[in-house]
Amino acid sequence: MFIAVCVYGAGRDNIDRRTLPTFSLQRFMGRWYEIARFDHTFERGMSRVTADYVLSPDGAVEVVNSGMRGSRRFTLRGRAKMTRHTGRLRVSFFWIFYSDYNILEMAPDGRWALVGSRSPRYLWILARTPSLPEAELEHIVSLADGRGYETRNLIYVEQ
Repeated sequence: MFIAVCVYGAGRDNIDRRTLPTFSLQRFMGRWYEIARFDHTFERGMSRVTADYVLSPDGAVEVVNSGMRGSRRFTLRGRAKMTRHTGRLRVSFFWIFYSDYNILEMAPDGRWALVGSRSPRYLWILARTPSLPEAELEHIVSLADGRGYETRNLIYVEQ
């Protein structure tokens, strides 16, 4: 007997993972606030989540993710590198294990980004500010939904 299980948005895998046709790594650098995400163990229960990207002299990117779980701040440092595929980074927080980090959509003015990975279980909505206007957020969610993500599983992050 076969039983299909939907876990954290992974139920369907008809995801459109196409990244941005043009992408500027320098423009992506700086602080991003996590507006929404799919649930996963390494961020479970976290609020006030940020990600800081800093370009290193060697061309790699230092990534510092930070968030609160209760009254305690957790910080995780990693590295990212560009790939030959426009809009795709390879990110590692755990030694030599790298994961795809696909910039799927980005506001023309760089105010927000929709980011996914190779797995349909990972999706993030990031913004340069701790919140976005409701209409703009609805637009981003509709873009994710149009790409095949189970957006009803998004967790909206308290900032």
